[in-house]
Amino acid sequence: MIESSTIETAMYQVGQLFLLPVLALVALLFLYALYALGGFAVQAWQRRDPQAPAGYPLRRYVQQRPTATEDELDLVAHRLLEKERLASRIAPMLGLVGTMIPMGPALRALADGNLARVSDSLTVAFSAVILALIAASITYWVSNIRRRWLAEELVALQRKGAA
Repeated sequence: MIESSTIETAMYQVGQLFLLPVLALVALLFLYALYALGGFAVQAWQRRDPQAPAGYPLRRYVQQRPTATEDELDLVAHRLLEKERLASRIAPMLGLVGTMIPMGPALRALADGNLARVSDSLTVAFSAVILALIAASITYWVSNIRRRWLAEELVALQRKGAA
């Protein structure tokens, strides 16, 4: 029969294996959020001219496929928003995981009286959650504004009878 302490030790060790991958994913999501924000800024700049199709992806799609249906345009709009929506939902989860994993070593270090190690572990924990929440906030904001833009564009295309 397996002892409770063996299971607890195994769970602790497996949990610690995920620290670096989770931190790497948080860093990648943070970089993606900055990339998405840059793309958003470019699109906002392009949208200053309502006649230019560059900032209007659904209009470009209709120009390439004049027989596009309304459902097809809706699907294209959802696809365009998918990355930011996923990032805004996944980042907080990974931030929480990235916060909780270093708590185990921090508590062990606290029990051993090693305050420097406690500080190091808590620094990693809080940095992970801060970067993840910033990434989630940026991608959530970008996603919501782009959703409104796409809805406005879809309505305008419907009025013209293009969809």
